[in-house]
Formats: sequence, structure tokens, C-alpha cells
Amino acid sequence: MQFATWNVNSLKVRLPQLLEWLAANPEMTAVALQETKLEDSAFPKADLEAAGYHVAFIGQKTYNGVAIVSRAPLDDVVVNIPGFDDEQRRVIAATVNGIRFICAYVVNGQAVSSDKYVYKLRWIKALTDYVAAELKQYPELILAGDYNIAPEDRDVHDPAKWVGEVLVSAPERAAFRQLLALGLIDSFREFEQPEKSFSWWDYRMFAFKRNAGLRIDHLLISKALKDRLKACVIDKEPRKVERPSDHTPVIVTIE
Repeated sequence: MQFATWNVNSLKVRLPQLLEWLAANPEMTAVALQETKLEDSAFPKADLEAAGYHVAFIGQKTYNGVAIVSRAPLDDVVVNIPGFDDEQRRVIAATVNGIRFICAYVVNGQAVSSDKYVYKLRWIKALTDYVAAELKQYPELILAGDYNIAPEDRDVHDPAKWVGEVLVSAPERAAFRQLLALGLIDSFREFEQPEKSFSWWDYRMFAFKRNAGLRIDHLLISKALKDRLKACVIDKEPRKVERPSDHTPVIVTIE
């Protein structure tokens, strides 16, 4: 089985790319999508179902929005973080082939001096509490998404340039480690990976061409899945097409 995460940065724009990518990856079991940027009434459910996929989604106009697209049926779908009062549509979860698959679009935070940064840290704490509860019910779990956190300096193209900035600040990285402390594993780091492996590149300044990126899209897996983990890779091909998302898919293979 393969599971992926992909911030599509507007599903309205990227739907043809998603369908093409899914067709090119027939072993893909389910993909977590972030920044669909669509109200539920505008979500392309019929197009995806016609292509043979099950879908679960929650969105809003212009911003945020998350979805799970799966070849297998989606059971026990839950939207948002239960008990956390938030108007932004950032989390959806479902059980896929017995694995709890949570799709999260973590708050960007804008700048460390902003109210949005405070909201980001509070939001991640709520997510952490939610995942802790989910793990008790679902030992086999994958937390997939755009975390808007580069966990280590090796996940940043120019660490010196980013010191103290949002996405790499010490409190954000500490919050990421709190997720790992639940018993989750950064699947990408379980394997030897090429240096300067990134999943996001700014549209500006030829960042993709220069590989000036960050690794901020992650698939954290529970310890119960560790022995079944066979690979985790970043697929850079979708970032090379015309009008791409600024993110590219990350894929984990579970035996």
C-alpha cells in the first residue's frame, strides 16, 4: 500500500494534475490533500468518483481545505479537531484498509511576532492532543500533511538565512518533536535520503531550479507500522509541470 501527502494549492487548478498523477501511480492507496481552497459545493467529487476513487473533504472558499482521496472505502470519517473551536478547515481523518489516515494542514504562522504564530502553536497543541487520543483507538496510524515546519537544519536549503524565521523556529520544532514523542516516526528519515531533499519551493527567484526549498510535508507513522514501512520518497515530477503547486507529493510505502 502507498499513502501520500500533497498540498495542491488549489484543487480547482490542479485537478487535472492530480488525476494524471493518480493514474500514473496505480499502487497509491490514498492521498491526503491540503489547500484545496474550495467550498464543499464546488469540490470535484463526481470527477474523482468517476475515476474510481472514494473521497472525503471539508473546505472553505479561497483558503485552507483538506481532503482524502482513496481507492479503498473511507470509514469513520471525522472532520476538524474534535473539541477545538476553529473556523478554519484544516483536518480530516478516515480509516483506510484498517489504517487511521489523518490529513492535516498546519497553520503557516506568518511571522514569529504575529498573532498567527501564537495561533499556530496553540493549534499544533490541539492536534497533538487529538492524535494522542486517536492512537489509543487506532494503533496503526499515519499523520500526513503540510506541517509548515522544517524539523531540522538539513531540511532547509540555507539554514543560516532562515535562523529565527517562521517554519524553522525553536518552538515550532519543539512542537514537531512533541508529535514524535507520542510514538510517531518521521518515515522519511527512516531511510538514507539524498542531501537537500525538499518538498516545497517558492514560486519566486527560480527556487525550484536552484533547489532552494524546505522539507515541510511529512508522513509520520505510528510504531505499530514501523516493521511494515518499506520506503518513503519525495516525488519531484509534479513540481516540474506547467502551473504546478509549490509543493510536491511525499509517498510512503507500507507492506
